[in-house]
Amino acid sequence: EVQLVESGGGLVQAGGSLRLSCAASGFTFDDYAIGWFRQAPGKEREGVSCISSSAGSAYYADSVKGRFTISSDNAKNTVYLQMNSLKPEDTAVYYCAALRELYYSGSYFDPDDYDFWGQGTQVTVSS
Repeated sequence: EVQLVESGGGLVQAGGSLRLSCAASGFTFDDYAIGWFRQAPGKEREGVSCISSSAGSAYYADSVKGRFTISSDNAKNTVYLQMNSLKPEDTAVYYCAALRELYYSGSYFDPDDYDFWGQGTQVTVSS
């Protein structure tokens, strides 16, 4: 059974930090890019960050660049999102998702390109 399980969300004040984790199982971890998406009430789901072993690259939305860092521990099949200098506009449900990279040519930020999704974890940033 494919599983992506997010953890680490919570309530923080503006300027604070959180570290999200995405634990993967049930598929070949190294064959997939792992992305983080978020969805705030009344807004579209948007790509936040993605790590791609095939491209050897990490990608960030402009809104989080310089504040968030994505990393991967392949031995643990886990991807992390370190979020610093949090702002109220970062408040959302955060999801991790897996994208099969074979023959992939895209932006890594289109939710429709992803094959598996986690249940989400709430991040709330107070002002």
